[in-house]
Amino acid sequence: MTNDSSSPATPKILAVITGTSRGIGAGIAAAATADGALVASCNRTPADSSRHLKADLADPAAWPMFADWLDELLDDDRPDQLVFVHNAATLTPIGFAGEVDAAAYRHNVLLNSAAPQVLGDAVLRSAHRTGTPTVLVQLSSGAGKNPYPGWTSYCASKAAVDLWVRSAGLEQRQRGDLVRTFAISPGVVATDMQAEIRSSDVDAFPNVERFRGMFAEGQLGDPDEVGAVIWRGAVAPEAVWQNGAVLDLDDLR
Repeated sequence: MTNDSSSPATPKILAVITGTSRGIGAGIAAAATADGALVASCNRTPADSSRHLKADLADPAAWPMFADWLDELLDDDRPDQLVFVHNAATLTPIGFAGEVDAAAYRHNVLLNSAAPQVLGDAVLRSAHRTGTPTVLVQLSSGAGKNPYPGWTSYCASKAAVDLWVRSAGLEQRQRGDLVRTFAISPGVVATDMQAEIRSSDVDAFPNVERFRGMFAEGQLGDPDEVGAVIWRGAVAPEAVWQNGAVLDLDDLR
């Protein structure tokens, strides 16, 4: 009699992450890689990887490119699970609406408000086309719940992200939970975005001293540690968070 003590095969996870060149996105990618996932990245900068899409996600022409690329990844890699994390975002231009550069403002709105919804829609389509169990993560912010003068478009975009996730989560529950989604506010993290905030003029961003103070007091999170927490939350059992949840980082610790 043969005793088969072999363990089940490790599921193949494909992690598709935007904005991985630095900061939280790089931290998520590092954690996914350490976990044995296949990592595919989408950035404006080139990368030495066969699973990379160079694209500016503030350009609507890049959105169908992303959708086609994602379909190709799923068809080629045939993963057991897809984890998509949309991290790419910008604060530029910091300043009052109607007083900042108009082209920069449009860029902000397209990247922060439109791209999360369009890319999320593409992920839903690809997941259901291929039948791939999927976790869809959108990066949110406390700015989506509290208005900040000087961040009008950024605040509005994160509020939109939260409501998109809540609505998509409700829809996916009615479709059998093949795709599960959550939004996560990572808190104040030591990234280039925070450096940009601290360098702001008080006339453009009246709350700047608060962020300078947090930096001086060492209150900023480490992007690698934050990225690892987000990754662990994305691959956690379903009981950890409900489909469509809007979470703070502490909810995943």
